[in-house]
Amino acid sequence: MESIFSLKNKTIVVTGGTGILGNAFNNAIAEEGGNVAILGRNKVVAEERANALIQLGVNAIPLIADVLDEDALKVAKDSVIKHFGRIDGLVNAAGGNIPESVVKPGEDIFSLNIDAIRKALDLNLMGTVIPTQVFGPSIAAQSSGSIVNISSASATRALTRVLGYSLGKSSIDAYTRWMAVELANRYGDRVRMNAIMPGFFLTEQNRTLLTNPDGSYTERGGLIIQNTPYKRMGNPAELNGALIWLLSDASRFVTGTIVGVDGGFMAFTGV
Repeated sequence: MESIFSLKNKTIVVTGGTGILGNAFNNAIAEEGGNVAILGRNKVVAEERANALIQLGVNAIPLIADVLDEDALKVAKDSVIKHFGRIDGLVNAAGGNIPESVVKPGEDIFSLNIDAIRKALDLNLMGTVIPTQVFGPSIAAQSSGSIVNISSASATRALTRVLGYSLGKSSIDAYTRWMAVELANRYGDRVRMNAIMPGFFLTEQNRTLLTNPDGSYTERGGLIIQNTPYKRMGNPAELNGALIWLLSDASRFVTGTIVGVDGGFMAFTGV
């Protein structure tokens, strides 16, 4: 009997598929039998990752596009349809922090870099909304489709310094709930939207904030460990269980939900 967690014959687009978390998502989808469309701006990495999966017998293709470029995304969507004939799911994994938007200690809170904060907000929010607009109609055409967004602990907890990123991620939570309701009103249970809320995982965007050049934790990184009951950062693969559940038919009655994978960070009060 085929598992309800199986993604066999399902085609999933992963934006940010050239990133660290995105790569874990690509591999998890492949392991469950899904077809993987790896979307990112880095052509070399996208092709390398697609080819690596193809070598393992997985149906995978690279897609080169910026998630803020609607025209490029439409070309990417046409490529997926041409290659696989359908789109069953979308993982909006593109996003992250903009270094220029980080508020430095002692910086005048009334002299913020507004342009950089706006870029961080656009990358995280519109970098989720626009791909959904482009790939969503094809997903809604299936009998069962799923869209998974990526939230953050900073969406509901005030984390110092990362204002633009926090604004973007809190907006994603609002968008996830709003869109889930509107999708249900129009398509019933044929297409659903949820989000994963990771705790702290080392990525290229946050590495310099959380670790020193020698690999040790910065003061900020140490505070995160101190306030995470598991007393460690997460491993990207530890997000895969939640991802596969939300993409698969195992979550057919789940929509508008933010699933935390954070080692207990959000539950801990520090006492």
